[in-house]
Amino acid sequence: MIKLKRVVSFISLLPFMLIASMGTANRVSAQPSDLKIWFTKPASEWNEALPVGNGRLGAMVFGGIETVRLQLNEESVWTGEPLDYHNPGAREALPKVRELLFAGKYIEAQELAQAQIMGTRECRVWPTYQTLGDFIMTFGPYRDKSDYRRELDLETAIATETWRADWTPYKREVFASAPDQVLVVRMSCEKATGLSFTCRLQRPGNTASIVSDGNEIIMSEHVGGGVGVKMVARLKMMHDGGELIAGEDSIRIQNADAVTLLLTAATDYRGDDPFFMTQQRLWVAAKKSYEEIKAAHIADYQTYFKRLDFDIGVSDGDYFPTDARVAAMQIGYVDPGLIKLYYQFGRYLLISSSRPGSLPANLQGIWADGLTPPWSADYHININIQMNYWPAEITNLAEMHEPFLAFINALRPDGRKTAREVYGCRGIVAHHTTDAWLFTEPVEQTLWGMWPMGLAWSCRHLWEHYLFNEDKQYLKQQAYPAMKEASEFCVDWLVENPRTHKLVSGPSISPENRFLTSDGQSATVVMGPTMDHMIIRDLLTNTIAAATVLNVDAALRDTLSHILENLTLLQIGSDGRLLEWSEELKEAEPGHRHISHLYGLHPGNQITLQQPELLEAARKTIEYRLAHGGGHTGWSRAWIINFYARLLDGEHAYDNLLALLRKSTLSNLFDTHPPFQIDGNFGATAGITEMLIQSHVGEIHLLPALPQAWQKGHLHGACARGGFDVEIDWERGELTNATILSRLGNECHFRYKEKLISFQTEVGKHYAFNGKLERN
Repeated sequence: MIKLKRVVSFISLLPFMLIASMGTANRVSAQPSDLKIWFTKPASEWNEALPVGNGRLGAMVFGGIETVRLQLNEESVWTGEPLDYHNPGAREALPKVRELLFAGKYIEAQELAQAQIMGTRECRVWPTYQTLGDFIMTFGPYRDKSDYRRELDLETAIATETWRADWTPYKREVFASAPDQVLVVRMSCEKATGLSFTCRLQRPGNTASIVSDGNEIIMSEHVGGGVGVKMVARLKMMHDGGELIAGEDSIRIQNADAVTLLLTAATDYRGDDPFFMTQQRLWVAAKKSYEEIKAAHIADYQTYFKRLDFDIGVSDGDYFPTDARVAAMQIGYVDPGLIKLYYQFGRYLLISSSRPGSLPANLQGIWADGLTPPWSADYHININIQMNYWPAEITNLAEMHEPFLAFINALRPDGRKTAREVYGCRGIVAHHTTDAWLFTEPVEQTLWGMWPMGLAWSCRHLWEHYLFNEDKQYLKQQAYPAMKEASEFCVDWLVENPRTHKLVSGPSISPENRFLTSDGQSATVVMGPTMDHMIIRDLLTNTIAAATVLNVDAALRDTLSHILENLTLLQIGSDGRLLEWSEELKEAEPGHRHISHLYGLHPGNQITLQQPELLEAARKTIEYRLAHGGGHTGWSRAWIINFYARLLDGEHAYDNLLALLRKSTLSNLFDTHPPFQIDGNFGATAGITEMLIQSHVGEIHLLPALPQAWQKGHLHGACARGGFDVEIDWERGELTNATILSRLGNECHFRYKEKLISFQTEVGKHYAFNGKLERN
């Protein structure tokens, strides 16, 4: 038995030995690195750097010994300005476009919609999120350099580097403090007077003003050549011993024992004075010791992070650098410890990029390099920002959801204007994307822009937040008003299909997908895309429920109920798949990344065990997409994990999780589209949670999609709708223990496999069960 274990252990190490022989890893850890992303070399490019953030201020930590780069971001560094993009011919053209579509003249209708409905983004400067700049430290040169290690500890949200230079041990810690609103860098070494280095700030474009003033460097710019925000960044050096030398735009410290650097930044995006804001924040933080700032940071961060614990076992990979672990996965190794690390990294990223009072996490969270990041690092509201927040409630990070919920409400004023001026409708509407300036008009190409469901989908998040906390004041003041207005738009927007006499949405699209007309031309605009109807059914149903809770708007409830009775139903095609459009049309790209017509499976709840025919149609839809190359982007693969979890198919959910890690994960565990997009990280964390606990159909379903590979594990601290915290343990693939904490005193419906129990709960009380759902 001992010999067999040694052989197995040796075989399991072979992938890492191979990776090490290729130079990816040159050292193993003496102790397993449970929740640490770590490397044995500095980052050579952006996708190898480590992210730190406090929701508003962030940095990508490259590390290094002689030259160190921290690429900086502040959430509101945006070029552009509020603009009106609406096409003045839209209202007049709308009836004609619909007439052409009902007649099957798709190309003619699409061309008219492009010319008369779609707005053009004519602007002085293209709106885009931008880097704040770079913080550069220069050391050395050194004759001898060794023992380098760079890590991000997910339990403390601190990036740490250690190394030896000229035989002296050095250490650098970097973190973004939310309590003190500063980025902190701490340098220390074991040799007295051993620290000498130069600091500077810089920004692409060479148009920023950068000056040093004593022990501070101040960098400021009116971005976008004066069309955008005014930004200010301040860096302050505090040192133990040594001599400080100020240059024109840099600071040098000579022969110090330890150095603490504080950096803060602000803009005038919300009307504040960034010079004053940064000055005040630095003044307050600088009065504290490094240990005080660090302790407050850890305590604040762990308030959120420590709420949930997840484990599915350890592996030999725990001893190896993260890039080696990812590379080993890519050649077939299965690393349960890496899955755990990836899962908690998703929660870490949400805490670090989305805090109450901040803007929501964008396509890259808050981390984006340069002046022109991909897709402007904006807010795509046709899947991406929604996916960012899928893990918020279920992984016990409800507060991190708040920036998106506030953002939805911030879109309402322009959404009313767009509904009225573009479509002649009441209520609010938004389309496929928006930005920090909160536009809602249909813009650019019909292929992605002719889709008026962005706010309607987003309103699901308002309702979901209520389902977890049942805060009626929140529902009344923040959620229901937006849901009501979005529903009013749908009431006015829907029209009767003259052939079926059912209500349909249109002109619209199935996001970013195309179909072939009878003569082989590629088209995108239709009357009645399936996803629209799923979103509308979802929204109207939830709005009725919200109004019922609040006991308001009885007449509106009746109207919405009538519309639901007449809304086009889901349809199954001749090949057994769910129809994506209102009729059976051939896809131009059968493996398309968007699988929008499965919204009702996830994140919605219209396709459940109560509709076996629809479940099977959904399964066939996924299988067909995958067979034709679907899931090739990180976020799309993450969505598929959630789909299979809702189908209670743990094996296929797990297979797609492995595919995500092997094909769409960078060495620092960032998701890649490509390029990097953060939505896949969040979507996968949500998907893993959905494999272990679901509550979207009115009951808490335990281990609904547990794969065979996860024979033993636990999930403690997940949340379920109705105000429940859940702890589950399993062994040999079977539930062993489950504990429920009731926060609201609701009746609980509890399922494991075929057994369903119901019981009334009391606020603040725990309820423990064994694997047979018998009370302990």
